[in-house]
Amino acid sequence: MKGVSVPGEKRRKSPSAPIVPAAEPQRNLSAEPRRNFAPRGIAALVAPITRPAFRRRAPAAAQLLADWPQLAGPQLAARAVPVKFAGGTLTLGCTGPTAMELQFSEAQIIARLNLALGHAVVERLRFVQQSPRLPAAPPRRPAAPRNLPIPADLPPGELGEALARLYRGIKTRG
Repeated sequence: MKGVSVPGEKRRKSPSAPIVPAAEPQRNLSAEPRRNFAPRGIAALVAPITRPAFRRRAPAAAQLLADWPQLAGPQLAARAVPVKFAGGTLTLGCTGPTAMELQFSEAQIIARLNLALGHAVVERLRFVQQSPRLPAAPPRRPAAPRNLPIPADLPPGELGEALARLYRGIKTRG
């Protein structure tokens, strides 16, 4: 048949040439493997380094713990924190009443997290009583002194008032 190739056979150069089976590559098992210095993709270089780390903690778990406020949303992130992720079970730390409330919306939470991660990673939720870490309050700045001397060479009107506010703001920060 013309145009049909058979595995393990070379194509004939002419219709009358005999079919020759493909030669098996010879392997020298006693010699060291040859090094390849050709350019490679970064994924081939990073994989041997990251593989041991991912055996200890899966990338999905690392993403869950690192990106929790974006994945869960502001309301859930303010009330619960991820504590542990293992075997498809996400352990959330929250207060007792919050845990009871979140149990009722467990299916929606799991669906939202899996949608954000791109595949079904979270199968179950487990709740432990733990106060969620609240974001640290920004440090309070001291009140600006009202009687701060303002340079006399400022222009009159709204521009002068805006420059005076800017001057007070710069002086109170530093």
